[in-house]
Amino acid sequence: MLALMKLRQLRYFVAVAETGNISTAAKKISLTRPALSLQIKALETEIGQCPLEHRAHSVHLAVVGEGLLREAREIVKTIGTMTTS
Repeated sequence: MLALMKLRQLRYFVAVAETGNISTAAKKISLTRPALSLQIKALETEIGQCPLEHRAHSVHLAVVGEGLLREAREIVKTIGTMTTS
């Protein structure tokens, strides 16, 4: 269960990073904005760093977020391929 939660958090992080906006990402992945924000906060707590710089109406990747995004995309792609095989 814990592994699924972390994978879900990575998927959510990718959606936020790609859209640059939590509300837009929430709509894209069919989640409420507060629920998505909580998941992103949980991910930040888990990794001990903030991969996103929060601005008034958008988010941008922090330096650590750039590396995390590359890795998260690869993990999500790999797991997605494994589950469809």
